[in-house]
Amino acid sequence: MKAFKYIAPFCMFAFAYWSFHSTGLACWAGFLFTFAFVPGIELVLKPDARNLAAEEEALAKKDVLYDWILYVAFGLQFVTLYFFLISMTDELAWSDRLGRIAMMGLMAGIFGINLAHELGHRSTKAEQFLAKCLLLTSLYMHFFIEHNKGHHTHVSTPDDPSSAKYKQSVFAFWLQTFPGTLRSAWRIDAQQTSLFIGIQILFLALIGWFFGTLVMGSFMAAALIGSIQLETVNYIEHYGLARDRVESGRYERVKPHHSWNSNHIMGRLLLFELSRHSDHHFQASRKYQVLRHHDDTPQMPTGYPGMILLALVPPIWFRVMDVQMKRFGVLPKTNEQLSPSI
Repeated sequence: MKAFKYIAPFCMFAFAYWSFHSTGLACWAGFLFTFAFVPGIELVLKPDARNLAAEEEALAKKDVLYDWILYVAFGLQFVTLYFFLISMTDELAWSDRLGRIAMMGLMAGIFGINLAHELGHRSTKAEQFLAKCLLLTSLYMHFFIEHNKGHHTHVSTPDDPSSAKYKQSVFAFWLQTFPGTLRSAWRIDAQQTSLFIGIQILFLALIGWFFGTLVMGSFMAAALIGSIQLETVNYIEHYGLARDRVESGRYERVKPHHSWNSNHIMGRLLLFELSRHSDHHFQASRKYQVLRHHDDTPQMPTGYPGMILLALVPPIWFRVMDVQMKRFGVLPKTNEQLSPSI
């Protein structure tokens, strides 16, 4: 029965269907739910740091229902994309069109990238293929290469374009991470990166052919919103954290305290436990349902939706995060230590 709590993200598919078949405020309902209702609730609800008992974890690892929840979500993501493309052929007021694009952008981030993130860490070729397909819905397929072979290797070091420096604004971070991750993927596997780019261009061409250039442009805008969500999440997950060099000259092993963590319930459920990010980087092979809280990790003051909003106002972000860093004993590194060398 514990698995059924992860049906919670499916409410976003209902919001998307409502948005794509309505006009007015309903087009924005899912966006308002995510970035107004959820952050408000998470200011009231206490985070839950409890972990599964050893027996519960052993059962959860074997329970295929957790996997099937992801597989169903995979199918619904493509159904949702189809409804979006159809809906964008309607005669719409500009506010309604923007609302539907914003809603699809949310879906591109939550399912197109976040769900792909979970499946991309699986060991089976079939699940990795599903991850690549999902990334196509956000035009961010190079993430599969860079995240698994780049980010997880270089996280919280100067060589990771997806790790934010201390006192670096999210807007400066975007200028670092968008070109940086693409260059990193290209260096890791130029052939596969070129293939992914070609597939995405073909996908856009097919959308333009069947639905028109306006719909194609709308999808591109939604995909951009999804990728901005991803990179903003990267910003909040590793802001100001750095691994030390050891005597050999290499960086120390990735530990839980090299990622910011959040135990806020709604954010955890909506994002398939992504916010328990400290344990994910400590053991990337752990499935979402068994990710753990570690007592020695720096904690975010609220869940991911609220942290994303906070990051968009740098002066307030810096003030809040300075307090959190002092609270959890995080010592800011120098700009030289945290400046990317790529």
